[in-house]
Amino acid sequence: MRAIVYSEGGGPEVLRLVERPDPTPAPGEVRVRVHVSGVNPTDWKARTRGPSTAGSEAVDTVPNQDGAGVIDGVGERVPKTRVGERVWIWEAAWQRADGTAQELVTLPSRQAVTLPDDASFEVGASLGIPALTAHRCLTVGRNSPIAVCPGSHEDMTILVAGGAGAVGHAAIQLARWAGARVIATVSTDEKAALARAAGADAVVNYREDGVVEAIRAHAPGGVDIVVEVAPAVNAALDAAVIAPTGTVAVYAVDGGGDLPVSWPLMQHNVGYAFVLVYTVPVEAKEQAVEDVSAAVAAGALPVGDEAGLPLHRFPLDRVADAHAAVEAGAVGKVLVDLS
Repeated sequence: MRAIVYSEGGGPEVLRLVERPDPTPAPGEVRVRVHVSGVNPTDWKARTRGPSTAGSEAVDTVPNQDGAGVIDGVGERVPKTRVGERVWIWEAAWQRADGTAQELVTLPSRQAVTLPDDASFEVGASLGIPALTAHRCLTVGRNSPIAVCPGSHEDMTILVAGGAGAVGHAAIQLARWAGARVIATVSTDEKAALARAAGADAVVNYREDGVVEAIRAHAPGGVDIVVEVAPAVNAALDAAVIAPTGTVAVYAVDGGGDLPVSWPLMQHNVGYAFVLVYTVPVEAKEQAVEDVSAAVAAGALPVGDEAGLPLHRFPLDRVADAHAAVEAGAVGKVLVDLS
């Protein structure tokens, strides 16, 4: 089979196309023939740091956490009825050397989740990191429901910072599916159109004057949850618009900086919650996978221009270009086609 690997850390140029033996699923594993692999910022950051290690020695590592395809083999303790099942994959490369940028990948059965027949492989490959991260941001707060499902957030107002990004896009879609009112912040008119297409009720350009007033006009009592990509940069804004006992759910640190401790946050008992999808508690991860699957089945997580998430497609032998596109901040979802 064909695979993309890297054996040292560095830029996209360290990625190379090789031929590898077809893998055999171990007990408890499935083998998936990958149709589409998704690329996220976490993938190029992992590549920059360098390959996984086996003991003390670096091993060739296949990048990319997310993907979608068809199960074509199972190991012991996995029902043979899973063969032929369409699936979406999450965290394939977490603490492993085998991501989805290869024609065949083996992984634990629970990490290959049924993909409905009417959901495309493009949708499946766009879930994983973005959707599971968004789910955690919507459920990690003290006042937040533990699940995301229709009606679960109907009394809440959510502010999504960076509403045109992959996580922001998923957060808008999931929050709207759950009945919440959603406000998104963006930096350009193009991104505003994408956030609206994703389902945002209101969109505010954070580079224009009067951002706090614009958000407050849509949420006079403040927002219940902020899905935050740049916590230090947006600290003053978040403090000005968060409702008492609200939560700022932080999943990235774009722009760097330190978070200030302020009297208004203390006065209103505002909570900051930090989210790393890989280390989310098992129960919460299982709930997220269940809820995201239900949202997919309901048609609530579409992708493409009309859904506010443009797709950028690359063949397997151009994974380096796909990584470079994500690293450069491509607006939309970057996918790698393997079939």
